[in-house]
Amino acid sequence: MDNEHEGSKRRTDDIYSKSLRAGNRTYFFDVKSTKSEDLYLTITESKRRFNNDKGKFFYEKHKLFLYPEDFASFQDNLQATLDKISELNGGKEIITRAELDEQRESQDNQDTTPKKSEESKESKAEESKPAGGFSDVNFEDL
Repeated sequence: MDNEHEGSKRRTDDIYSKSLRAGNRTYFFDVKSTKSEDLYLTITESKRRFNNDKGKFFYEKHKLFLYPEDFASFQDNLQATLDKISELNGGKEIITRAELDEQRESQDNQDTTPKKSEESKESKAEESKPAGGFSDVNFEDL
């Protein structure tokens, strides 16, 4: 019985785990094993939310399970998609979250009057519209 329990515990333990804080989200990349000790990847997006009815915070999670037979195709498709984004942005260099936050902070410090701040927001909204007739999709609304 102990062996069965120990084997069960082995399957649920993370073999490897890495997390990425990204604004109000955290992404977890976890390597786990199946009963037959085949490794697979779970990618979890976690967002802290507030429940107004209960007055408490909770974590909304979305999981993706990726199995070894799909690793290469997943990687190829992810890279192709990132390349397409770069192409659609006219080859514009992708900046890090820290650089983006720094730019926003600098912009906010320059906008001292409410009128300028409002104009800046409208300008940012116009600049953030993607080229090529694509619309901006906010996945939080889905």
